Amino acid sequence: QVQLVETGGGLVQAGASLRLSCAASGRTFSYYNMGWFRQAPGKGREFVAAIRGSYGATYYADSVRGRFTVSRDNAKNTVYLQMNSLKPEDTAVYYCAVGVGAPLRGDEYNYWGQGTQVTVSS
Repeated sequence: QVQLVETGGGLVQAGASLRLSCAASGRTFSYYNMGWFRQAPGKGREFVAAIRGSYGATYYADSVRGRFTVSRDNAKNTVYLQMNSLKPEDTAVYYCAVGVGAPLRGDEYNYWGQGTQVTVSS
């Protein structure tokens, strides 16, 4: 059974950093895309960042490019999201996902984690 578990969320002040981790189990995801999405209260889910299984190409939403970094450790079946210079508008539940389709499209991901809350105070 595939399971994705996110950790690392929390409450921080604007300008601080957090590092989210997502550990996958149940199968090997070396060749899968691994992505991060978020959903703020009253808003729809939005793409944040993704990293391809092949070659490790990365993708970012314009709102986080230059502040967030996505990486992966295939040996640990884990994807990370380093978030720097956090802003109040980054407040959301962050979800990791694994899939084989288009990396920016949420509907192309097959497996999802339960989410971790990130709250940034001003």
